[in-house]
Amino acid sequence: LFAIFAFATCGGYSGGLRLSVDCANKSESDLNIDIAFAYPFRLHQVNFDAPTCEGKHREKLSLIGDFSSSAEFFVTIAVFAFLYSLAATVVYIFFQNKYRENNRGPLIDFIVTVVFSFLWLVSSSAWAKGLSDVKIATDPDEVLLLMSACKQQSNKCLPVRSPVMSSLNTSVVFGFLNFILWAGNIWFVFKETGWHSSGQRHPPDTMEKQSSSYNQGGYNQDSYGPAGGYNQPGSYGQVDEYGQSQSYGQSGPTSFANQI
Repeated sequence: LFAIFAFATCGGYSGGLRLSVDCANKSESDLNIDIAFAYPFRLHQVNFDAPTCEGKHREKLSLIGDFSSSAEFFVTIAVFAFLYSLAATVVYIFFQNKYRENNRGPLIDFIVTVVFSFLWLVSSSAWAKGLSDVKIATDPDEVLLLMSACKQQSNKCLPVRSPVMSSLNTSVVFGFLNFILWAGNIWFVFKETGWHSSGQRHPPDTMEKQSSSYNQGGYNQDSYGPAGGYNQPGSYGQVDEYGQSQSYGQSGPTSFANQI
């Protein structure tokens, strides 16, 4: 959806401006000079006629600049990003097993996502600069300077209508939003590759060292067996009221007579 908004707002643009040239001789004036331009903004091919205020003679002029390279580059990246997103959605839904087979699908997806993130940044930056140049080239005050009649103080040249650039400004915004979206998606595609989970696992050598340290310590299960000190039939003594000691073994305490 973000890719659609990006190339639709740029590739579908058409606008124009209107100028007015009021000559000293009113019969030679032209108060409605319409200049239309559109994508891909090859402005040097946009021609228009303007009065010279010297009789009925009119001069043929054109706008200045060719900004098609940055505009077409931006739209091309947006179209390919849309197509890849559509294809990836189909693979995610219907071919999930093929996608995860041998980890090839996530790896390709990761590489393509990184490439598209970089291309979105480059194309959006290039188109932002191109749009700035388009605004300057289509500024009515700048276009009036191209007319010879406007160089004479006796004639009055005025801008009537400026081009509306809101959709083109929106295309630049969507371009950078696409960059943020694709760059943020790198993390999620990276997790699909399995590199993230494998990096968090303990190496086998570390696990073996940990297990051996537990077996060598005092927590060995064998220490609680028959040979351990807790299971041996030891004896411990007490002193009775006569001052004689009594020992307690497995068969109970011995009598005082037996001790004698």
